[in-house]
Amino acid sequence: MNTIFSRSEDLSELQAALGHDFARPGLLERALTHSSHAHEESKAAGQDSAAPEKLDNEQFEFLGDAVLGLVASQLLFERFSGFHEGQLSKLKAHLVSAGHLVNVGARLNLGHYLRLGRGEERSGGRTKSTLLSDAVEAVIAALYLDAGLEKARSFIIAHIIEPELERIQKESDGDLSLTDYKSALQELLQSSGRAQPVYATVKEEGPDHRKTFTVEVRVYAQRQNRPEFVAQAEGATKKKAEQIAAKQALDHLRSQPRDV
Repeated sequence: MNTIFSRSEDLSELQAALGHDFARPGLLERALTHSSHAHEESKAAGQDSAAPEKLDNEQFEFLGDAVLGLVASQLLFERFSGFHEGQLSKLKAHLVSAGHLVNVGARLNLGHYLRLGRGEERSGGRTKSTLLSDAVEAVIAALYLDAGLEKARSFIIAHIIEPELERIQKESDGDLSLTDYKSALQELLQSSGRAQPVYATVKEEGPDHRKTFTVEVRVYAQRQNRPEFVAQAEGATKKKAEQIAAKQALDHLRSQPRDV
């Protein structure tokens, strides 16, 4: 494979972090090459800027995004068989989102290895969220092309999926689906033309370092001022209590024939 690099930089530390020694290092180099750098290199070499050969990481981003989506979908499908399609979709959307991938890129210190043009370098491209998240997708593609799906899958699970699932589980007291109940309730009410739920903190108990919050949720029927359903729930934070109360409201609404 051709590469735009006149010298091979030492990427051994990055390869160690990725858990893979590349048989074709040029794949990793290209995954780290921003279009601004590729354009400058081509121009300096006197190449036609309209030449068909692509030497930046944009095509790698496309492939990496697809591989990431496949791996995330398969893992969530296998691990959370009790989730409905909406829950799986929202959890997957978070795991593959640019907002999450930029954190992965920062942990891997990908910004240090990016090949940038002078303009991008001056404008702080090494810390730009878009460039970091794109680089993560491109690196996934490089792993896939160099060693196959299983190597890319191992990297994705170890660096992108598992740490984030553990974080979410910790924040939701071990119930990943807690992250979905409030939005699911909102969508269900909206689809049936009802007003949005109303949450209120009923009480707070305990010392500051171990507070317990009791939250109430009220669900109103169409064109009625009195709530159709009221639920209360406790949690270590207001957010957790709201999610548990929202689940109770969802269970009630879904048990009603008109809302199924």
